Amino acid sequence: MRTVWGVCVVSFFLCLTACQPKSADSSSGQPSATPASTSGSKYDSGPRAGEQPVDDARAEIGEQLFKDKGCSACHAFGRKLTCPDLDGVTMRRTDKWIENQILHPEVMTKEDPIARGLFAQYALQMPNQKLTPDEARSVIEYLKHQNRETAERH
Repeated sequence: MRTVWGVCVVSFFLCLTACQPKSADSSSGQPSATPASTSGSKYDSGPRAGEQPVDDARAEIGEQLFKDKGCSACHAFGRKLTCPDLDGVTMRRTDKWIENQILHPEVMTKEDPIARGLFAQYALQMPNQKLTPDEARSVIEYLKHQNRETAERH
């Protein structure tokens, strides 16, 4: 009986540490940008993707990929559909985190605490669209372009 009780107590505390509430950015309802030291993500430390200049030529390619791959079925800018609102994502995340989320969403859900939290929040696994790293970088440029346009309007 004592062993069963001990297992229950340990399981309870493991659940508490794994199921911590998500902080949200009050303006978008999205998880806020947190440094890797507090988020635990090995991909999300350093400058935010949106802090870098936008490559407009690549952004055009990225926009077409975003449309062709059907990303807009789940994602929008400035409103939540079935998955996270992408407005401001490039100021919440690094290039490296976004690229890994695009290229390896199933791995990120298993290994990255931010991606795991998003999966828990939205209950949808982002599909792997089989983009190349170069295509993923073009999509990131499109996200940066969209985020800059939105920021300039406000």
